[in-house]
Amino acid sequence: MPIVRRIGSAFIGALFALAVIGAAPSATLGAAPEATPGATPEATAAKTGDIIGEMHDYVTWNPKEDMLDIARAEELGLIELMVANPGVDPWFPGPNTHVTLPTMHILPDARHVGIVINTAELRLYYYGAEDGPLSFPLGVGRDGYLTPVGSTKIVRKKDHPSWYLTASEIRDHPELPRVVPPGEDNPLGEYAMYLGWPSYLIHGTNTPWGIGRRTSRGCIRMYPEDIEWLFERVPIGTPVTVVDQVVKLGWKDGELYIEVQPSTKQIDTMEETSKSPPPPEPLPLAQEADHILAVAGEDVPRLDWPAIEKALNERVGYPIRITLAPGPNEQANATNHP
Repeated sequence: MPIVRRIGSAFIGALFALAVIGAAPSATLGAAPEATPGATPEATAAKTGDIIGEMHDYVTWNPKEDMLDIARAEELGLIELMVANPGVDPWFPGPNTHVTLPTMHILPDARHVGIVINTAELRLYYYGAEDGPLSFPLGVGRDGYLTPVGSTKIVRKKDHPSWYLTASEIRDHPELPRVVPPGEDNPLGEYAMYLGWPSYLIHGTNTPWGIGRRTSRGCIRMYPEDIEWLFERVPIGTPVTVVDQVVKLGWKDGELYIEVQPSTKQIDTMEETSKSPPPPEPLPLAQEADHILAVAGEDVPRLDWPAIEKALNERVGYPIRITLAPGPNEQANATNHP
């Protein structure tokens, strides 16, 4: 697993501005996005294996510790940690503050092969590990430079890559050199994996506080220790699927969970203000009801509708259980059902 380190770096000048907003250009893609598969009866019947990790709690102890430190130490991004802890100051939480760690994740509704990226939750899922799927926080594209959705693959890998500025980056920052060699001033970091989409990469960063945020120009950025770990294990040709799933549903131990991400407006507001999340924008139950009913299947009578509405309203970004334990009558009916 990746080695976790505390952070404390600084970056100045025009390179800082570009590193914060990312290193990839906006581009027109030739490949059409692959449709997200629906919940199949087999997947619904399995009722297991859709969720990885567990929720954890953390109590701060260092008065200088902030959410950037906590997020990196716990394999989380800044935004997801802020959303899970409304009311906690992200920059000065203070000692003895209870922090919820959203380290439990529903797997995206996509083929469990290679790399799957869900831009809505700012996370990457890797399905090539021996111990099962792994998840990593990401930095993705901001408005105007959104990370594309669809299917591609890893076509090239390069350690210590040079950064070649695009036409738009040269236009925005003419004072920069056309090529930035490997080193501490290179926003690609020490490792890069090039996608089949021209000018889009999964790469490291020299500004790790941008991970878990929508601040790039479309590229997918990872903590330095995470991209190093992944780079060593992902072969060329590995399929990469990018989805944008705000609502995810999954089973664990016979119980159904829902995970609802904050809206892009809420995320952008947090980016602009650097404060705790604003009030969420509730998702209408009618908008998600058909999906929930389809995944619940024969367990529809067990659905906890108040819990579902609460999850859609609060959008806390981690899984919430939405099934009730079956009562004696339901257990008897299930036993006697032909």
